[in-house]
Amino acid sequence: MVLTLYFLRHGQTSFSRANAYCGELDPPLTEAGLAMAEAFAEHYAQLPWQAVFVSPTLRTRTTAQFLCDRVGLPMQVRDGLREIYYGQWEGLSPEEVNAKFHDDYVRWLADPGWNAPTGGERGIDIYYRSNAVLLEIEREYPDGNVLIVSHKATIRIMLCGLLGIDVGRFRDRIAAPVASVSIVEYTSRGPLLLALAERSHLSPELRQLPGT
Repeated sequence: MVLTLYFLRHGQTSFSRANAYCGELDPPLTEAGLAMAEAFAEHYAQLPWQAVFVSPTLRTRTTAQFLCDRVGLPMQVRDGLREIYYGQWEGLSPEEVNAKFHDDYVRWLADPGWNAPTGGERGIDIYYRSNAVLLEIEREYPDGNVLIVSHKATIRIMLCGLLGIDVGRFRDRIAAPVASVSIVEYTSRGPLLLALAERSHLSPELRQLPGT
């Protein structure tokens, strides 16, 4: 066996539905978000899971709970998996951020790896804290399937790190819509991407909902 990581973004929230920046804010899942989490659990419960690692937020823990209940595994909560902190942009739309923090917004769009939202976190900082969790998983679970339930930016940054993509390009190179799962297998030649932003476990109705 080899270690295979499943990166699951949490289900829909009111902020993802509205395409607003939400990092430290901790909204619950919407009814659609709950349905997304249940659909993931129903589709993937048959896999032999070794562990489930989650961000400490309500939206990720609620998403993970459906699978944990089915397979009888506890959640292992890790602060390193939390979402990017958007600072003064929290709760705002991109249009509002552009109007209120234009210069910072332009710098961030150009290179979010080394530029932070106003008062927030840089992508490289998220890389270091999330990579510490990946190293822990690799050490403790060298074989089998491990689920990581996290957030849009954090998942994209982790995938960039594993695949050798510049962290500053995480917004340009990697997709992670709500309730999507990306799969990476650890091989003798390094991490191998098996699936990116897979959502076939969702019904067509859930896949077509607006939002990010």
